[in-house]
Amino acid sequence: MDLAKEMTKEALPIKCLEAVILGIYLTNSISGLERFPISFKTQFAGGYFRHIVLGLHWGGHFGAIGISRREDLMYKPLRHKTLNDLMADFQEAYTCCWHTLRKIKIGPYVSHDPHSVEQIDWKHTVLDVQELGAEGLRRELERHSREMRLRIIKGPPSPPKERRREVTPSPQRGQASPQRRERPERRPSGEKPVDPKSLPDLGSYQIRV
Repeated sequence: MDLAKEMTKEALPIKCLEAVILGIYLTNSISGLERFPISFKTQFAGGYFRHIVLGLHWGGHFGAIGISRREDLMYKPLRHKTLNDLMADFQEAYTCCWHTLRKIKIGPYVSHDPHSVEQIDWKHTVLDVQELGAEGLRRELERHSREMRLRIIKGPPSPPKERRREVTPSPQRGQASPQRRERPERRPSGEKPVDPKSLPDLGSYQIRV
């Protein structure tokens, strides 16, 4: 979040990864809008290229925001009914610019807590597009969507409660140190000193507080 604040202050040119961080920051106050990272690995003319956007889920529809030199590889309106439909839209856009989509990496929903120290999981689900094929890719994307829905229903794990420090009673003192001999009180003449044998034994009594 601190990085996103700095970007808004400096207003310098940014790349796709920084745009995702900025998108998380700017949408953090929209309750009900789930955000998750989506990254792509493509091949073109013998070279490999990587791109990342911020996926969105709102009211049962999927979309995306981000930044790219190509308009069809960043903003996607919230009109796709499934995650597979959204990925098919991106795959079609890559095909139009002669890129072959090789891998898709999708992370879980990002927390809305601005003070969260939880790290973003950029590659919770890694999908090899060529190996899975169209049907296998659809199944894996459905599985990922289902897992994310269950996380929302269950909610984030509650933080562990701090154990109260038990107050241990102080160790009992041993035998009391011998007290100083007190000087006998001066009594007025005619008053006899009290015989200590006639006093009650107070050692068997306990003072309760």
